[in-house]
Amino acid sequence: MPSIPILKSREAQIHTKGEKPFDMTCGKHSVAGSVSQRACVFCGSRVVLYPIADALHLIHGPIGCAAYTWDIRGALSSGPQLHRLSFSTDLRERDVIFGGEKKLEAALDELIDQYKPKAAFVYSTCIVGIIGDDVAAVCSKMQAKKGIPVLPVHSEGFKGTKKDGYKAACDALFKLVGKGSTEDVSPISINILGEFNIGGEAWLIKEYYERMGVQVVSVMTGDGRVDEIGKSHGAALNVVQCSGALTFLAEMMKEEYDTPYIRVSYIGIDDMAKSLYDVAARFPDNPEIMERTRKIVREEVEAILPELNGIRKDLEGKKAAIYVGGAFKAFSLIKALNYLGMKVVLVGSQTGNKEDYKTLQEMCDDGTIILDDANPLELSKYIIEKDADLFIGGVKERPIAFKMGIGFCDHNHERKIPLAGFRGMLAFAREVHTSVTSPVWQFCPARLGNKEE
Repeated sequence: MPSIPILKSREAQIHTKGEKPFDMTCGKHSVAGSVSQRACVFCGSRVVLYPIADALHLIHGPIGCAAYTWDIRGALSSGPQLHRLSFSTDLRERDVIFGGEKKLEAALDELIDQYKPKAAFVYSTCIVGIIGDDVAAVCSKMQAKKGIPVLPVHSEGFKGTKKDGYKAACDALFKLVGKGSTEDVSPISINILGEFNIGGEAWLIKEYYERMGVQVVSVMTGDGRVDEIGKSHGAALNVVQCSGALTFLAEMMKEEYDTPYIRVSYIGIDDMAKSLYDVAARFPDNPEIMERTRKIVREEVEAILPELNGIRKDLEGKKAAIYVGGAFKAFSLIKALNYLGMKVVLVGSQTGNKEDYKTLQEMCDDGTIILDDANPLELSKYIIEKDADLFIGGVKERPIAFKMGIGFCDHNHERKIPLAGFRGMLAFAREVHTSVTSPVWQFCPARLGNKEE
């Protein structure tokens, strides 16, 4: 099969480790015409704020933007389910011509009266930025009228990258921080940032911390509550899982409330254990926390190791491709796949920075493709050239994997099972094993074509 060419303007964002000095270009707008896999600004803001379950989420824009529903961003809630409803002002041609502010005000008036949320987030989409609706003014008016926080989220999709959406969401979240009493907040306490409770992952992680003796004041972006966010400034430490999304907020809380933060990952055995140890180490005056942490890690690892070792025998030597949103997740996935005996031949992200890509380059073997803001053609090209057996990505990468005739593991917000924590590592290994070893791939035309050649 002839090699598929890549666009000249994309060459600085694609590197093969070991071929030339590593200097990744990243953080720039997507190249026109390359049909980027990267999500837009609006999507970035939606990812962060959507899991706040007792808030109203209103999309000010055309109905198509409301396609990002709970069904593809399935953060679970232990209580209110308001976040599962997808509200939109459904802007049409007449609204584009004459403006949509009155429609937005009417929608907020009706929805807040009907659902009685603790707060309301109003997401600005592309067309709102173009026609110039004063969303902030409408939100301010409705906040005074209804007596709850009504927060504009400036997430016009065209104005940047997904990372700009994260920033817009953090700006909105920060307006809730500091509004509540901290009387019941322990000195041994944390906030969890950037854990979205997909398949109940936040509940697993929260349980570990509580068994350690650490109070979790707020899981801001997983099974989140407005009141908990309001008192989160009383916590002793912010623990940031999705650094690309929530570091902005952690930095703002550090500056305003002097709350320190650390970066963690809950994916894979090593990083999960390190995350617990790193938090325990922040409370040196309470050595019993570290003792309990060691016990938890030992018990959890012993419970999953026998089955993991059995799975590893079948996966030894298989090759994997990774394309995810944040690079920090890619770090952990590389370690988890290596633990299962698999080799990573392609890795990329939508929002990585230069430091992230330098770390990826150090973690990968020579010959590994490392790429930023990829498109379907590039991913297909390297899956073929590297003869990958597995693709780990999200909903947009799933059809690419199946067209290439290889196994797929959904590690984004569309999945329904937890892949974080120790038990999540076992679920991840089972899913990878089931997908990679499925006999169906031998009948796939793409695989048959390779064999015939």
